[in-house]
This record gives sequence, C-alpha cells and structure tokens, in this order.
Amino acid sequence: MCRWLAYSGSPVKLEELLYKPANSLVMQSKHSRLGATTTNGDGFGVGWYGSAPTPGVFHSTEPAWHDRNLREVSAQASSGRVFAHIRATTGSAVQQTNCHPFRHNRWLWMHNGLLTDFPTMKRDLAFAVEPSLFPLIEGATDSELFFFLALTFGLEQDPRAAVAAAVGLIEEVGRRHGIDFPLQMTVATTDGDTTWAFRYSSEGRSRSLFHSTDVATLRAQYPDNPMLHELSDDARLVVSEPLGDLRGAWREIPESTCVVVHGGGEDLFDFSPAAG
Repeated sequence: MCRWLAYSGSPVKLEELLYKPANSLVMQSKHSRLGATTTNGDGFGVGWYGSAPTPGVFHSTEPAWHDRNLREVSAQASSGRVFAHIRATTGSAVQQTNCHPFRHNRWLWMHNGLLTDFPTMKRDLAFAVEPSLFPLIEGATDSELFFFLALTFGLEQDPRAAVAAAVGLIEEVGRRHGIDFPLQMTVATTDGDTTWAFRYSSEGRSRSLFHSTDVATLRAQYPDNPMLHELSDDARLVVSEPLGDLRGAWREIPESTCVVVHGGGEDLFDFSPAAG
C-alpha cells in the first residue's frame, strides 16, 4: 500500500514534514509501523501551493529515502499547504505518471488502498468518466481513475458528495463482477484552501488514518519542544500514521469518516457510499 500526509497552517519548509520528525514520511518509506507493507519504495510525490494559480508537484520513481533531489528541494521550498505521498504499488507500473498526488486545476488528490481486482472493473469505471476529463488521465492506476470519477461526480462543487458517489459506483461495479469487498481507501483531496480526508473500506477494516490535535494545547503540554513553537496555532496534519510519539498529539480517525480541515478547525462527518 502507501503512506501519506496532508499539512495546512503557517508556511513550513518541506523538510520539516518529510525528514525531521522521528517517524517522518521518508522514514516510513523504509520502516512503516502501521502500513500493510513495511517498505514503500515505489516512488513518491509532493504537492504544494505557492504563488501560482495551480499547485506545484514533484514526482519521482526513486525511493524517497534515496532521492537526492527530494532532499535538495525540500530544504528550500516552503508552503502553508502540502500533500506528500510514498508509494507501494499494488500492481501498476513504477513510473512518474502513476505517482501521487494527482492534480487537476487547483485540486490535488492522493489515495492509500486499492480497488480490488482493478483490471476486472477498469473498463466499466473508465466509461463512467466524463468524456471531457478522460483524455487528462495520464497514468494507469486505480487511484487516478478514482480521482477522475470523483471529478466527474462534482468534486470541485461538493467533495463529500462526489467521493460518496464515486465510492458507490465502484462498489456497485465491483459487486456486479462478483467482488465482495471492492474498495479499500484513505483519501485526501484539497483545493488549496480546505482539505477533505476520508477513511472507508467495503470490508469495514480500513487502513490507518490520524489527525493532529490542537497545537496550542500541545505547546502548553510540552513547553520545551522547539518544533511546536515553530508551528502556528492553526497548523493541522492528517497522516497515515503519526509522525512522532508525543502523548495526546494524534487522534485516530474512525472508520467510515470524513474529516474536513479548514483554518485551525476540523470537523468530522459520517461517511457512506451514495447509492447509484
């Protein structure tokens, strides 16, 4: 599978998220504690928002721990909203167009999990993508097709409803093909202003997902921790697994839940597929 993080708050250098935490994303690329696989070495990607109308993305097929360019870029680039993803392929090729996060206009998307027996479902799902969007699909992953299904169902207008509709279609197509548990997912998407993250699986045994707790409270609890004093009060992280071991710093996101992060607040909502 994969591991990912979604950050929002005051601008930070990418290395503060990718390298410096005790259980950083680069560390997880070699030694994931909670992932379905220990090693996530089939490429990586970073997306961040700066002064341009659309976010920047940097993809590589190198393992994250081995890529000198990632270390160089992350020491210089900073942003107040960052998506980062390390990949463990479930069958599709190791190539840049298959690396997350995927981008469409101002939107970024990343996924940990799989569409079970994707080759069996692929044709039916591809035909459901809006024809004007279909030529924009560059890679061969189930994750990117999932993104374009969500766009087809109105991600840019109502992300929660669009993802619910896409999940409903995937499950309907999968079960029509005799697949008992068609989908396993933790997903994050953002328009650069708000982040939506989802934890769901057809089986009800989803991959791990956590969100950070209030930074001001942590700062009072750990007054000698310098990293906490570098973050703004509105800093928030959603992660596949905690980046460190500070007691009280992380809360697990429940099964079948969508968390919406905007400014310094987060709201949790029940999530379920929409019937087709």
